[in-house]
Amino acid sequence: MPGRVMIVEDVATNRLILRSRLTQSYYDVVEAASGEEALELVHATTPDIILLDVMMPGIDGFEVCRRLKSDPKTLHIPVVMLTALDKLDDRVKGLEAGADDFLSKPFEDVALMSRVASLTRMKMLVDELTLRGQSGHDYDDKEMLDIARATTFKGSDMLIVSGDSAQTAELRGSLVGALECTVEIAETMDEALTLLEFMPFDAIIVGTMLGGGDPLRLGSMVRARPETRQAATLLLLDEHDLDTATQALDLGFNDYIASPVDMVELIARTRCSLRRKHFADKLRERMRATMVHAVTDPLTGTYNRRYANNHLDTLIERSRASGSELAVMMLDIDHFKRINDQYGHTAGDDVLREFATRLQTNVREMDLVARMGGEEFMVVMPEVNDMLVAEIAERVRSSIEAPLFDVPEIDGSRITVSIGYGVLTSDESASDLINRADLALYTSKRDGRNRVSIAAAA
Repeated sequence: MPGRVMIVEDVATNRLILRSRLTQSYYDVVEAASGEEALELVHATTPDIILLDVMMPGIDGFEVCRRLKSDPKTLHIPVVMLTALDKLDDRVKGLEAGADDFLSKPFEDVALMSRVASLTRMKMLVDELTLRGQSGHDYDDKEMLDIARATTFKGSDMLIVSGDSAQTAELRGSLVGALECTVEIAETMDEALTLLEFMPFDAIIVGTMLGGGDPLRLGSMVRARPETRQAATLLLLDEHDLDTATQALDLGFNDYIASPVDMVELIARTRCSLRRKHFADKLRERMRATMVHAVTDPLTGTYNRRYANNHLDTLIERSRASGSELAVMMLDIDHFKRINDQYGHTAGDDVLREFATRLQTNVREMDLVARMGGEEFMVVMPEVNDMLVAEIAERVRSSIEAPLFDVPEIDGSRITVSIGYGVLTSDESASDLINRADLALYTSKRDGRNRVSIAAAA
Protein backbone atom coordinates (compact mmCIF):
# COMPACT_ATOMS: atom_id res chain seq x y z
CA MET A 1 0.00 0.00 0.00
CA PRO A 2 2.89 2.52 0.51
CA GLY A 3 2.39 5.70 -1.45
CA ARG A 4 4.06 9.09 -1.80
CA VAL A 5 4.76 11.28 1.24
CA MET A 6 5.71 14.94 1.07
CA ILE A 7 7.83 16.22 3.97
CA VAL A 8 7.61 19.98 4.49
CA GLU A 9 10.28 20.92 7.02
CA ASP A 10 12.84 23.74 7.00
CA VAL A 11 15.41 21.84 9.12
CA ALA A 12 17.44 19.55 6.86
CA THR A 13 18.31 17.12 9.69
CA ASN A 14 14.64 16.59 10.51
CA ARG A 15 13.85 15.95 6.83
CA LEU A 16 16.65 13.40 6.68
CA ILE A 17 15.36 11.53 9.75
CA LEU A 18 11.80 11.43 8.43
CA ARG A 19 12.95 10.34 4.96
CA SER A 20 14.96 7.49 6.47
CA ARG A 21 12.00 6.24 8.50
CA LEU A 22 9.60 6.40 5.57
CA THR A 23 11.83 4.94 2.86
CA GLN A 24 12.53 1.93 5.10
CA SER A 25 8.80 1.19 4.77
CA TYR A 26 8.97 1.68 0.97
CA TYR A 27 7.25 5.06 0.80
CA ASP A 28 8.26 7.39 -2.00
CA VAL A 29 9.37 10.66 -0.38
CA VAL A 30 9.25 14.21 -1.72
CA GLU A 31 10.92 16.99 0.27
CA ALA A 32 10.18 20.70 0.53
CA ALA A 33 12.27 23.08 2.65
CA SER A 34 9.61 25.79 2.88
CA GLY A 35 5.89 26.38 2.56
CA GLU A 36 6.39 28.18 -0.75
CA GLU A 37 8.29 25.22 -2.19
CA ALA A 38 5.62 22.80 -0.97
CA LEU A 39 2.84 24.73 -2.72
CA GLU A 40 4.85 24.69 -5.94
CA LEU A 41 5.69 20.97 -5.74
CA VAL A 42 2.33 19.59 -4.63
CA HIS A 43 0.64 19.70 -8.05
CA ALA A 44 3.64 18.21 -9.86
CA THR A 45 4.26 15.37 -7.38
CA THR A 46 0.67 14.54 -6.26
CA PRO A 47 1.53 13.18 -2.79
CA ASP A 48 -0.78 10.85 -0.89
CA ILE A 49 -0.05 12.55 2.43
CA ILE A 50 1.78 15.68 3.59
CA LEU A 51 3.81 15.93 6.81
CA LEU A 52 3.83 19.66 7.50
CA ASP A 53 5.93 21.43 10.10
CA VAL A 54 4.18 24.29 11.88
CA MET A 55 7.05 26.72 12.43
CA MET A 56 8.85 27.67 9.22
CA PRO A 57 10.23 30.93 7.86
CA GLY A 58 8.09 32.66 5.26
CA ILE A 59 4.71 30.97 5.00
CA ASP A 60 4.10 28.95 8.17
CA GLY A 61 2.44 25.54 8.28
CA PHE A 62 -0.99 26.93 9.18
CA GLU A 63 -1.14 29.11 6.06
CA VAL A 64 0.17 26.29 3.85
CA CYS A 65 -2.56 24.01 5.20
CA ARG A 66 -5.27 26.63 4.62
CA ARG A 67 -4.16 27.05 1.00
CA LEU A 68 -4.02 23.30 0.39
CA LYS A 69 -7.51 22.82 1.79
CA SER A 70 -8.98 25.65 -0.28
CA ASP A 71 -7.63 24.22 -3.55
CA PRO A 72 -9.99 21.61 -5.09
CA LYS A 73 -6.98 19.79 -6.56
CA THR A 74 -5.36 19.26 -3.15
CA LEU A 75 -8.13 19.52 -0.55
CA HIS A 76 -8.45 15.72 -0.25
CA ILE A 77 -4.74 15.16 0.49
CA PRO A 78 -4.35 14.39 4.22
CA VAL A 79 -2.19 16.90 6.09
CA VAL A 80 -0.45 15.93 9.32
CA MET A 81 0.84 18.92 11.27
CA LEU A 82 4.12 18.40 13.16
CA THR A 83 3.97 20.43 16.39
CA ALA A 84 5.98 21.03 19.53
CA LEU A 85 5.06 18.78 22.46
CA ASP A 86 3.72 21.52 24.74
CA LYS A 87 1.86 23.65 22.22
CA LEU A 88 -1.78 22.69 22.52
CA ASP A 89 -2.75 25.94 20.81
CA ASP A 90 -0.87 24.78 17.71
CA ARG A 91 -3.04 21.66 17.54
CA VAL A 92 -6.27 23.62 17.71
CA LYS A 93 -5.07 26.23 15.22
CA GLY A 94 -3.89 23.49 12.84
CA LEU A 95 -7.22 21.72 12.90
CA GLU A 96 -9.03 24.99 12.30
CA ALA A 97 -6.82 25.42 9.23
CA GLY A 98 -8.05 22.05 7.97
CA ALA A 99 -5.33 19.66 9.16
CA ASP A 100 -6.37 16.01 9.25
CA ASP A 101 -4.09 15.01 12.12
CA PHE A 102 -1.15 16.16 14.18
CA LEU A 103 1.92 14.62 15.76
CA SER A 104 3.72 16.15 18.68
CA LYS A 105 7.51 16.30 18.58
CA PRO A 106 9.35 14.17 19.49
CA PHE A 107 7.11 11.38 18.17
CA GLU A 108 7.50 7.61 18.28
CA ASP A 109 8.26 5.72 15.07
CA VAL A 110 5.19 3.54 15.56
CA ALA A 111 2.92 6.57 15.97
CA LEU A 112 4.35 8.17 12.84
CA MET A 113 4.16 5.09 10.63
CA SER A 114 0.74 3.94 11.82
CA ARG A 115 -0.83 7.34 11.22
CA VAL A 116 0.82 7.73 7.82
CA ALA A 117 -0.46 4.27 6.81
CA SER A 118 -3.99 4.95 8.06
CA LEU A 119 -4.33 8.35 6.36
CA THR A 120 -2.75 7.12 3.13
CA ARG A 121 -5.29 4.32 3.04
CA MET A 122 -8.12 6.82 3.51
CA LYS A 123 -6.75 9.08 0.76
CA MET A 124 -6.53 6.17 -1.68
CA LEU A 125 -10.18 5.33 -0.91
CA VAL A 126 -11.21 8.92 -1.73
CA ASP A 127 -9.15 8.74 -4.94
CA GLU A 128 -11.00 5.60 -5.98
CA LEU A 129 -14.43 7.07 -5.23
CA THR A 130 -13.57 10.23 -7.16
CA LEU A 131 -12.31 8.19 -10.10
CA ARG A 132 -15.47 6.09 -10.21
CA GLY A 133 -17.63 9.18 -10.11
CA GLN A 134 -15.64 10.79 -12.91
CA SER A 135 -16.12 7.75 -15.16
CA GLY A 136 -19.59 9.11 -15.92
CA HIS A 137 -19.26 12.73 -14.88
CA ASP A 138 -16.35 15.17 -14.71
CA TYR A 139 -16.24 16.95 -11.35
CA ASP A 140 -15.34 20.60 -11.78
CA ASP A 141 -13.45 22.58 -9.17
CA LYS A 142 -16.59 24.14 -7.73
CA GLU A 143 -18.24 20.75 -7.20
CA MET A 144 -15.23 19.38 -5.32
CA LEU A 145 -15.18 22.45 -3.08
CA ASP A 146 -18.94 22.20 -2.55
CA ILE A 147 -18.61 18.57 -1.49
CA ALA A 148 -15.84 19.46 0.96
CA ARG A 149 -17.66 22.47 2.40
CA ALA A 150 -20.87 20.48 2.84
CA THR A 151 -18.91 17.97 4.92
CA THR A 152 -19.74 18.48 8.57
CA PHE A 153 -19.85 16.68 11.91
CA LYS A 154 -22.80 18.55 13.40
CA GLY A 155 -25.69 16.17 14.07
CA SER A 156 -23.53 13.06 13.71
CA ASP A 157 -24.54 9.90 15.55
CA MET A 158 -21.82 8.46 17.76
CA LEU A 159 -21.40 5.38 19.95
CA ILE A 160 -19.06 5.09 22.94
CA VAL A 161 -18.29 1.54 24.00
CA SER A 162 -16.59 1.37 27.39
CA GLY A 163 -17.03 -0.19 30.81
CA ASP A 164 -15.49 2.84 32.54
CA SER A 165 -18.65 4.76 33.43
CA ALA A 166 -16.85 7.82 34.82
CA GLN A 167 -14.74 8.20 31.68
CA THR A 168 -17.75 7.54 29.47
CA ALA A 169 -19.78 10.32 31.10
CA GLU A 170 -16.91 12.79 30.63
CA LEU A 171 -16.43 11.75 27.00
CA ARG A 172 -20.11 12.06 26.24
CA GLY A 173 -20.41 15.53 27.76
CA SER A 174 -17.34 16.82 25.93
CA LEU A 175 -18.36 15.43 22.54
CA VAL A 176 -21.97 16.61 22.72
CA GLY A 177 -20.85 20.08 23.81
CA ALA A 178 -18.11 20.51 21.23
CA LEU A 179 -19.53 18.71 18.21
CA GLU A 180 -23.30 19.04 18.73
CA CYS A 181 -23.65 15.32 18.03
CA THR A 182 -25.83 12.55 19.44
CA VAL A 183 -24.00 10.03 21.63
CA GLU A 184 -25.19 6.56 22.67
CA ILE A 185 -23.46 4.47 25.34
CA ALA A 186 -22.73 0.73 25.49
CA GLU A 187 -20.85 -0.84 28.40
CA THR A 188 -20.45 -4.35 26.96
CA MET A 189 -19.76 -6.04 23.65
CA ASP A 190 -23.31 -7.41 23.50
CA GLU A 191 -24.86 -4.00 24.12
CA ALA A 192 -22.70 -2.49 21.39
CA LEU A 193 -23.63 -5.18 18.87
CA THR A 194 -27.33 -4.71 19.65
CA LEU A 195 -27.12 -0.95 19.06
CA LEU A 196 -25.15 -1.48 15.85
CA GLU A 197 -27.97 -3.66 14.51
CA PHE A 198 -30.39 -0.75 14.60
CA MET A 199 -28.41 2.48 14.21
CA PRO A 200 -26.03 3.57 11.41
CA PHE A 201 -23.44 5.34 13.60
CA ASP A 202 -21.07 7.83 12.02
CA ALA A 203 -18.34 7.25 14.61
CA ILE A 204 -17.57 4.62 17.25
CA ILE A 205 -15.17 5.17 20.15
CA VAL A 206 -14.03 1.96 21.81
CA GLY A 207 -12.33 1.81 25.22
CA THR A 208 -10.07 -0.98 26.46
CA MET A 209 -12.28 -1.50 29.54
CA LEU A 210 -14.94 -3.39 27.63
CA GLY A 211 -17.18 -5.85 29.40
CA GLY A 212 -17.55 -9.26 27.76
CA GLY A 213 -15.31 -8.76 24.79
CA ASP A 214 -12.08 -7.72 23.09
CA PRO A 215 -12.02 -4.09 21.85
CA LEU A 216 -9.95 -5.06 18.81
CA ARG A 217 -12.40 -7.82 17.93
CA LEU A 218 -15.26 -5.32 18.12
CA GLY A 219 -13.40 -3.00 15.76
CA SER A 220 -12.76 -5.87 13.38
CA MET A 221 -16.46 -6.83 13.43
CA VAL A 222 -17.47 -3.23 12.68
CA ARG A 223 -15.22 -3.25 9.59
CA ALA A 224 -16.47 -6.67 8.46
CA ARG A 225 -20.17 -5.76 8.39
CA PRO A 226 -21.49 -3.85 5.36
CA GLU A 227 -23.89 -1.83 7.54
CA THR A 228 -21.13 -0.42 9.76
CA ARG A 229 -17.87 -0.61 7.82
CA GLN A 230 -17.97 3.06 6.78
CA ALA A 231 -18.14 4.33 10.38
CA ALA A 232 -15.15 6.21 11.76
CA THR A 233 -13.59 4.19 14.58
CA LEU A 234 -11.27 5.38 17.36
CA LEU A 235 -9.60 3.28 20.06
CA LEU A 236 -8.81 4.52 23.56
CA LEU A 237 -5.76 2.63 24.80
CA ASP A 238 -3.29 2.59 27.66
CA GLU A 239 -0.40 5.02 27.48
CA HIS A 240 2.64 3.73 25.55
CA ASP A 241 0.76 0.62 24.33
CA LEU A 242 2.00 1.18 20.79
CA ASP A 243 1.82 -2.49 19.81
CA THR A 244 -1.95 -2.41 20.34
CA ALA A 245 -2.16 0.90 18.46
CA THR A 246 -0.40 -0.59 15.45
CA GLN A 247 -2.59 -3.69 15.53
CA ALA A 248 -5.73 -1.54 15.82
CA LEU A 249 -4.86 0.53 12.74
CA ASP A 250 -4.02 -2.63 10.80
CA LEU A 251 -7.49 -3.99 11.67
CA GLY A 252 -9.16 -0.88 10.29
CA PHE A 253 -9.45 1.57 13.20
CA ASN A 254 -9.15 5.10 11.86
CA ASP A 255 -7.31 6.50 14.85
CA TYR A 256 -6.33 5.99 18.47
CA ILE A 257 -5.67 8.14 21.52
CA ALA A 258 -3.72 7.17 24.63
CA SER A 259 -4.90 7.49 28.23
CA PRO A 260 -5.13 9.66 30.18
CA VAL A 261 -7.41 11.14 27.54
CA ASP A 262 -6.83 14.77 26.66
CA MET A 263 -10.36 15.96 25.81
CA VAL A 264 -9.11 18.64 23.44
CA GLU A 265 -7.14 16.01 21.53
CA LEU A 266 -10.04 13.55 21.56
CA ILE A 267 -12.44 16.14 20.15
CA ALA A 268 -9.89 17.16 17.52
CA ARG A 269 -9.25 13.59 16.40
CA THR A 270 -12.97 12.76 16.41
CA ARG A 271 -13.69 15.87 14.35
CA CYS A 272 -11.04 14.88 11.79
CA SER A 273 -12.31 11.30 11.52
CA LEU A 274 -15.90 12.48 11.08
CA ARG A 275 -14.89 15.03 8.46
CA ARG A 276 -13.14 12.36 6.39
CA LYS A 277 -16.02 9.93 6.85
CA HIS A 278 -18.70 12.39 5.74
CA PHE A 279 -16.58 13.58 2.81
CA ALA A 280 -16.27 9.98 1.60
CA ASP A 281 -20.02 9.48 2.13
CA LYS A 282 -20.81 12.45 -0.09
CA LEU A 283 -18.48 11.16 -2.79
CA ARG A 284 -20.27 7.80 -2.65
CA GLU A 285 -23.63 9.57 -2.99
CA ARG A 286 -22.35 11.48 -6.01
CA MET A 287 -20.96 8.27 -7.49
CA ARG A 288 -24.28 6.46 -7.06
CA ALA A 289 -26.16 9.39 -8.59
CA THR A 290 -23.73 9.43 -11.49
CA MET A 291 -24.16 5.70 -12.04
CA VAL A 292 -27.95 6.01 -11.98
CA HIS A 293 -27.79 8.93 -14.40
CA ALA A 294 -25.52 6.94 -16.73
CA VAL A 295 -27.93 4.03 -17.11
CA THR A 296 -31.40 5.56 -16.82
CA ASP A 297 -33.63 7.83 -18.85
CA PRO A 298 -34.13 11.02 -16.79
CA LEU A 299 -37.70 11.62 -17.98
CA THR A 300 -39.26 8.19 -17.38
CA GLY A 301 -36.88 6.57 -14.89
CA THR A 302 -36.58 3.49 -17.10
CA TYR A 303 -33.22 2.21 -18.32
CA ASN A 304 -31.71 3.96 -21.32
CA ARG A 305 -30.88 2.51 -24.73
CA ARG A 306 -27.16 2.08 -24.09
CA TYR A 307 -27.65 0.12 -20.88
CA ALA A 308 -30.42 -2.02 -22.35
CA ASN A 309 -28.37 -3.01 -25.39
CA ASN A 310 -25.32 -3.87 -23.28
CA HIS A 311 -27.32 -5.81 -20.71
CA LEU A 312 -29.25 -7.71 -23.38
CA ASP A 313 -26.00 -9.36 -24.48
CA THR A 314 -25.43 -10.55 -20.90
CA LEU A 315 -28.98 -11.86 -20.57
CA ILE A 316 -28.71 -13.75 -23.85
CA GLU A 317 -25.50 -15.45 -22.68
CA ARG A 318 -27.20 -16.38 -19.40
CA SER A 319 -30.28 -17.66 -21.22
CA ARG A 320 -28.22 -19.95 -23.44
CA ALA A 321 -26.15 -21.20 -20.51
CA SER A 322 -29.28 -22.09 -18.52
CA GLY A 323 -31.32 -23.39 -21.45
CA SER A 324 -34.17 -20.97 -20.68
CA GLU A 325 -36.04 -18.84 -23.20
CA LEU A 326 -35.75 -15.07 -23.58
CA ALA A 327 -37.95 -12.60 -25.45
CA VAL A 328 -37.75 -8.97 -26.54
CA MET A 329 -40.85 -6.81 -26.77
CA MET A 330 -40.81 -3.51 -28.70
CA LEU A 331 -43.49 -0.88 -28.02
CA ASP A 332 -44.39 2.39 -29.71
CA ILE A 333 -47.03 4.89 -28.51
CA ASP A 334 -49.56 5.40 -31.30
CA HIS A 335 -49.85 8.86 -32.88
CA PHE A 336 -47.41 10.37 -30.37
CA LYS A 337 -46.32 13.10 -32.79
CA ARG A 338 -49.93 14.25 -32.95
CA ILE A 339 -49.96 14.60 -29.14
CA ASN A 340 -46.85 16.79 -29.20
CA ASP A 341 -48.10 18.87 -32.11
CA GLN A 342 -51.61 19.37 -30.75
CA TYR A 343 -51.05 19.65 -27.01
CA GLY A 344 -47.36 20.59 -26.68
CA HIS A 345 -44.24 18.86 -25.43
CA THR A 346 -45.16 19.25 -21.77
CA ALA A 347 -48.24 17.10 -22.37
CA GLY A 348 -46.08 14.70 -24.38
CA ASP A 349 -43.66 14.34 -21.47
CA ASP A 350 -46.55 13.68 -19.09
CA VAL A 351 -47.83 10.95 -21.41
CA LEU A 352 -44.37 9.34 -21.58
CA ARG A 353 -44.07 9.30 -17.80
CA GLU A 354 -47.53 7.79 -17.31
CA PHE A 355 -46.88 5.27 -20.08
CA ALA A 356 -43.62 4.17 -18.43
CA THR A 357 -45.37 3.77 -15.08
CA ARG A 358 -48.13 1.59 -16.54
CA LEU A 359 -45.62 -0.45 -18.52
CA GLN A 360 -43.43 -1.17 -15.49
CA THR A 361 -46.50 -2.03 -13.42
CA ASN A 362 -47.74 -4.63 -15.90
CA VAL A 363 -44.53 -6.52 -16.67
CA ARG A 364 -42.69 -8.73 -14.21
CA GLU A 365 -40.17 -7.40 -11.69
CA MET A 366 -37.37 -9.35 -13.40
CA ASP A 367 -38.12 -7.81 -16.82
CA LEU A 368 -35.88 -4.97 -18.03
CA VAL A 369 -37.78 -1.90 -19.26
CA ALA A 370 -35.92 0.69 -21.35
CA ARG A 371 -36.77 3.80 -23.31
CA MET A 372 -35.04 3.42 -26.67
CA GLY A 373 -35.75 6.95 -27.87
CA GLY A 374 -38.74 9.21 -28.42
CA GLU A 375 -41.92 7.21 -27.83
CA GLU A 376 -40.30 3.79 -28.39
CA PHE A 377 -39.68 1.37 -25.51
CA MET A 378 -38.19 -2.11 -25.16
CA VAL A 379 -38.84 -4.85 -22.62
CA VAL A 380 -36.35 -7.71 -22.24
CA MET A 381 -38.02 -10.76 -20.70
CA PRO A 382 -35.86 -13.63 -19.43
CA GLU A 383 -37.21 -17.07 -18.48
CA VAL A 384 -40.43 -16.94 -20.51
CA ASN A 385 -42.32 -18.93 -23.12
CA ASP A 386 -44.48 -17.88 -26.08
CA MET A 387 -47.72 -18.09 -24.11
CA LEU A 388 -46.43 -15.98 -21.19
CA VAL A 389 -45.00 -13.29 -23.49
CA ALA A 390 -48.29 -13.03 -25.37
CA GLU A 391 -50.21 -12.77 -22.11
CA ILE A 392 -47.97 -10.01 -20.71
CA ALA A 393 -47.97 -8.10 -24.01
CA GLU A 394 -51.76 -8.09 -24.15
CA ARG A 395 -51.95 -7.04 -20.50
CA VAL A 396 -49.66 -4.08 -21.25
CA ARG A 397 -51.68 -3.11 -24.35
CA SER A 398 -54.99 -3.10 -22.49
CA SER A 399 -53.54 -1.22 -19.49
CA ILE A 400 -52.41 1.60 -21.79
CA GLU A 401 -55.76 1.82 -23.55
CA ALA A 402 -57.80 2.11 -20.37
CA PRO A 403 -58.30 3.90 -18.12
CA LEU A 404 -57.71 7.26 -19.82
CA PHE A 405 -54.42 8.98 -19.02
CA ASP A 406 -54.61 11.57 -16.26
CA VAL A 407 -52.98 14.33 -18.32
CA PRO A 408 -55.04 17.57 -18.17
CA GLU A 409 -53.78 18.93 -21.48
CA ILE A 410 -55.10 16.04 -23.57
CA ASP A 411 -58.51 16.16 -21.87
CA GLY A 412 -59.62 12.54 -22.09
CA SER A 413 -57.99 11.57 -25.38
CA ARG A 414 -57.35 7.85 -25.59
CA ILE A 415 -53.71 6.67 -25.64
CA THR A 416 -52.87 3.33 -27.28
CA VAL A 417 -49.73 1.35 -28.00
CA SER A 418 -48.54 -0.98 -30.76
CA ILE A 419 -46.42 -3.95 -29.69
CA GLY A 420 -44.24 -6.51 -31.41
CA TYR A 421 -42.23 -9.28 -29.79
CA GLY A 422 -39.87 -12.08 -30.65
CA VAL A 423 -38.44 -15.08 -28.79
CA LEU A 424 -34.71 -15.73 -29.04
CA THR A 425 -33.60 -18.52 -31.38
CA SER A 426 -30.54 -20.69 -30.88
CA ASP A 427 -28.06 -18.80 -33.06
CA GLU A 428 -29.56 -15.31 -33.00
CA SER A 429 -27.66 -12.17 -31.95
CA ALA A 430 -29.11 -9.39 -29.80
CA SER A 431 -29.41 -7.03 -32.79
CA ASP A 432 -31.12 -9.74 -34.87
CA LEU A 433 -33.66 -10.36 -32.11
CA ILE A 434 -34.39 -6.64 -31.74
CA ASN A 435 -34.80 -6.30 -35.51
CA ARG A 436 -37.33 -9.17 -35.60
CA ALA A 437 -39.30 -7.64 -32.73
CA ASP A 438 -39.19 -4.29 -34.57
CA LEU A 439 -40.61 -5.89 -37.70
CA ALA A 440 -43.43 -7.33 -35.61
CA LEU A 441 -44.04 -3.85 -34.19
CA TYR A 442 -44.28 -2.44 -37.72
CA THR A 443 -46.81 -5.15 -38.50
CA SER A 444 -48.96 -3.94 -35.59
CA LYS A 445 -48.71 -0.38 -36.88
CA ARG A 446 -49.58 -1.40 -40.46
CA ASP A 447 -52.56 -3.49 -39.37
CA GLY A 448 -54.27 -0.65 -37.54
CA ARG A 449 -52.26 -0.01 -34.32
CA ASN A 450 -53.33 -0.80 -30.75
CA ARG A 451 -52.48 -4.47 -31.19
CA VAL A 452 -49.82 -7.10 -30.48
CA SER A 453 -47.91 -9.00 -33.18
CA ILE A 454 -45.43 -11.85 -32.88
CA ALA A 455 -42.25 -11.85 -34.94
CA ALA A 456 -41.84 -14.32 -37.75
CA ALA A 457 -39.40 -17.16 -37.11
CA ALA A 458 -35.74 -16.32 -37.76
